[in-house]
Amino acid sequence: MKIHREGYLIIFIAIVLLSVIHVGNYFLYQALGWMWLYILLIVGELTMLYLVIQFFRIPNRTCVFEDNDIICPADGKIVVIEEVEESEYFNDKRIQISVFMSPLNVHANYNPISGVIKYVKYHKGLFLVAWHPKSSTDNERTTVVTEHASGKEVLFRQVAGAVARRICYYVHPNQKVITGEEYGFIKFGSRIDLFLPLDSTINVKIGDIVQGRITKIGNLN
Repeated sequence: MKIHREGYLIIFIAIVLLSVIHVGNYFLYQALGWMWLYILLIVGELTMLYLVIQFFRIPNRTCVFEDNDIICPADGKIVVIEEVEESEYFNDKRIQISVFMSPLNVHANYNPISGVIKYVKYHKGLFLVAWHPKSSTDNERTTVVTEHASGKEVLFRQVAGAVARRICYYVHPNQKVITGEEYGFIKFGSRIDLFLPLDSTINVKIGDIVQGRITKIGNLN
């Protein structure tokens, strides 16, 4: 396991702030002599630091895939599988699969298929809770479309949530990408939407707990 680069500054700030708080707690203990409170506050400080560090953790995973596989782009839970009208890029019907990421999940995002990036766009927006039906179209978000070697295209969208306030993405149009490579990061809870061709094979169901780079969402047929 390693720490994602997006977390370096935040972890440093957390350490500085918790150090200041700890000094204050020590003087409080010196004044009151309440050992139980001092120990309780130390436990709270360490817990907060642990939660910040684990949010930016990147586990060591090997992505094993075949050419037509669609690999899950994020850790989380499948909350949507339905046929919808995709209106930003395709303007036709697609299968939408949404993965909700809680603050406890790994928040790195990965390319679901190999191919060439055809479209990248960032949208300013609201910060509705990530499971809200309109979060996919109204929240702050980025949309990426990758064209597979077969000519089929998959759209995947990072969606900010009520807590998330920064979406990071590292791809650009005409870039060649490989399944399972990191393409972005969302800070502090949100979701990823996938829009797949209607003839795709789907291997997951609503409620499934999934892992980025590991879980096979389905296949391009």
